[in-house]
Amino acid sequence: MKSIYALFFFVFSMFSGYSQMKQKASPPKEAKAIVGETTVTINYSSPFKKGRSIFGSLVPFDKVWRTGANEATTLEISSDVQIEEKTLAKGKYALFTIPGEKEWTIILNSHSEQWGAYNYDAEKDVMRFTVPTQELKESVESFTINVDEKGVVSIKWDTTKVDFTVKP
Repeated sequence: MKSIYALFFFVFSMFSGYSQMKQKASPPKEAKAIVGETTVTINYSSPFKKGRSIFGSLVPFDKVWRTGANEATTLEISSDVQIEEKTLAKGKYALFTIPGEKEWTIILNSHSEQWGAYNYDAEKDVMRFTVPTQELKESVESFTINVDEKGVVSIKWDTTKVDFTVKP
């Protein structure tokens, strides 16, 4: 009987270990910082480049993108802030983008709980602004969003980076 339990434990631990080792195709990530007294939290899914051509190909230029994978990326702020000299009220927003070769349009949309950009509705946009693209010297394999204590939000993937600033 002990050998059956031992075999069961061995098989269970192998399957458990395998599932933990297997990485998701686009794992969930969080970027978070306290800017002044405001907490800025960005939740997104992080796809990998995997040798693919990204912007202008996998992610088309001039089309609304969910800014990551899976569910729409969200930006949540704990108090009112300024972005591009416009006031954004405390709350949670879907963060969409429209990538372009030289600049991106950043979109904050009031419908934060949605899958991808399939049900994107421009009527629910709270804010839109454009930012220039920056070319990175080294390719970024995993789609990444960072936010620092100064409120600079950086979106990076492949050899492209865009930044915008959240000010308390």
